[in-house]
Amino acid sequence: MKVKKILVSQPQPSSEKSPYFDICTRYGVEMVFRPFVKVEGLSAKEFRQAKVNLADFTAVIFTSRTAVDHFFRLCEEMRVKVPDTMRYFCTTESIALYLQKYIVYRKRKISFGKTGKLDDPQLLAALDKNNKEKFLFPISDVHKEQLSVLEDHNLDVTKAVMYRTVSNDFQPGEELDYDMLIIFSPAGVSSLKKNFPDFDQTEKQVYIGTLGAATAAAVKDAGLRLDFQAPSSVARSMPEAIDIFLAELAKEG
Repeated sequence: MKVKKILVSQPQPSSEKSPYFDICTRYGVEMVFRPFVKVEGLSAKEFRQAKVNLADFTAVIFTSRTAVDHFFRLCEEMRVKVPDTMRYFCTTESIALYLQKYIVYRKRKISFGKTGKLDDPQLLAALDKNNKEKFLFPISDVHKEQLSVLEDHNLDVTKAVMYRTVSNDFQPGEELDYDMLIIFSPAGVSSLKKNFPDFDQTEKQVYIGTLGAATAAAVKDAGLRLDFQAPSSVARSMPEAIDIFLAELAKEG
């Protein structure tokens, strides 16, 4: 079967140099970027039910720009003034620089890691140096972050769900007319099943690729066939996995 149209269930890349566009040129395929899920923030009323007082914290840990946006949004909605003394700890420099959207950037107040992970040595060193702070950790309802690495460092950290991942529902008449689906999270699999409960992968001859072990497991649990995944021993990224899979199909003719 020849692949002509691929659904990538993520927002369209902002850069024209994205490897996804290289794949389109190389194989003559069309890629449609259409997220299966979207993020929506908790309302102030919903957040209050968690009984977390934002004014109690002296530091915040951010693992995404989305977390930054919803932290400052909720502070504004709940009329909580973020003090100038607040310290910020980010898993990447890009997240740290994104804080400039909301605060005056001062290096003495902002620390970040290099790897994008909570167990980054540089980030942990900064957290240890400020271990007397009371940390807030904004997360989503389907977060992957594990606090065990922080708990091992005797830090006072409170998780706070500030946003949720929900199905980005298809509109009436919006068809699933694709030869390949690229899914990035278990929530994306759930959205697929919700929007198209009668989806028959074999009848429609649709290939499915996933990112991460959890998403791959969700596809199989949903009774669907997994054709390829990333990362793997041969593909470190999703574009690379798609490239390899299309190349193999081309060999088969």
